[in-house]
Amino acid sequence: MRCNQKYLALPEPGLSRARDGEPFPGRIPPAIPVPQRIGTAFDVYLCARIQRSRMWADISREFADSPSQGRVVRFLLENGFGINEEGRIVCNGIEIPATHIGRAIETDRRVVDATARRILENPELREVFLRMRAAPDLTRVAEALGLSVITLYPKDAHQKGIVGAAVEVLVEHNLSIRQIFVTDPYLAEEPRLVMIVDEPRIPASVYEDMRALPQVKRLVI
Repeated sequence: MRCNQKYLALPEPGLSRARDGEPFPGRIPPAIPVPQRIGTAFDVYLCARIQRSRMWADISREFADSPSQGRVVRFLLENGFGINEEGRIVCNGIEIPATHIGRAIETDRRVVDATARRILENPELREVFLRMRAAPDLTRVAEALGLSVITLYPKDAHQKGIVGAAVEVLVEHNLSIRQIFVTDPYLAEEPRLVMIVDEPRIPASVYEDMRALPQVKRLVI
């Protein structure tokens, strides 16, 4: 299992401090829409709702003067790692040595420690990373649990309605969803929607109906 789903509790106000420099990670994401009820069978709630432009613009400005610290922040967000009150990197409260983080992204542990301290010094970023939580990704253990994985690669990850359309197909085929998540299009090179279904086998008709969705570029079952 991997801890790579992020739960963010973002504060309303933007960050007060700003620095000139190139944006990090380079683009400003739109708000992620939350699909509404589909029929009466299933409600989909995204675990992370990133407010329009604010989070990435604020991080861009805050770490524009230090690309190495910016890489640390990106790595933490990609993996759902937070920071505790003592300035240690944590995954759901379990401390991860700075040397391990540094080795993973090929930087010095002192850069990791400095990044954590800087985050704690900023009131808004502090709230984000103190509240960060990670959830297990069941993709690699689905077969052992008698589950099936459907991975949808969209033509345009910023297009609205992708999650809702895919879930509607599953509901129409009376399939129960054990887990669903999306990868952040501003962190992942190839964004995808992952649906883990509570069935050992997926009917061919599900593949056909989902593949026919106009938003779908590629589908893996």
